[in-house]
Amino acid sequence: MRRLLLFLAPLAFAQDGERIYASQCAYCHGVHGEGGRGAPLDRPQLRNAPDDATLARVIRRGIPDTGMPSSALSEREIALVSAHVRTLGRRTRESTKGNLQQGEAIYRAQNCAACHTLQGRGGPLGPDLTSIGHRRNAAHLRQSITHPEADITPGYFLIHAELLDRRAIQGVRVNEDSFSIQLRDAQGILHSLWKSELRMLAKVLKKSLMPSYRNLSPAQLDDLTAYLASRTEETR
Repeated sequence: MRRLLLFLAPLAFAQDGERIYASQCAYCHGVHGEGGRGAPLDRPQLRNAPDDATLARVIRRGIPDTGMPSSALSEREIALVSAHVRTLGRRTRESTKGNLQQGEAIYRAQNCAACHTLQGRGGPLGPDLTSIGHRRNAAHLRQSITHPEADITPGYFLIHAELLDRRAIQGVRVNEDSFSIQLRDAQGILHSLWKSELRMLAKVLKKSLMPSYRNLSPAQLDDLTAYLASRTEETR
């Protein structure tokens, strides 16, 4: 009987870790760690958690400005879910179809750099894409290309401001304090506004400044998605 219990104990721990992961992590990171609005975890080494101690710390404290929240899990629960996350890196990942060179050409032709930065070059209106392949999986990237409003990156929600003279300004928030707000509009123009001079200030949750690229062919979407998924450089 003792030998049977010793055999079943690791299995029970593994099931507990999987259960906690399913309830607390899978919504963003995918049931099998394939990623989504959260970073893919189905890889042998995680950029933000190269060792077990760091992984536990990330789960406990989160990562500011990334959408990864802190956790109220106990130390035991964190240890269990950490162990489960490590098993996800042993899974065989599906390869991303698409031509990287063609994808890069499409990225340039569509002038994506007007809003997005890659390796320090490009515009500041959208999220930096230098290491986007670490943070999003291919399916989520494709969705962001065709339906950018489906899951907007935190910090890039559209802000609608209306001045006392009823002029309207829309853009992403660059900075804000108790008295003022700075918005950058779709043309890249920076607007610095006093809140006392506004009739209305609101966050538009289901609208993005990024246009949809649903007009691209399926092959072009494959190529562009593959190119973005391959961007795993460190941000400079």
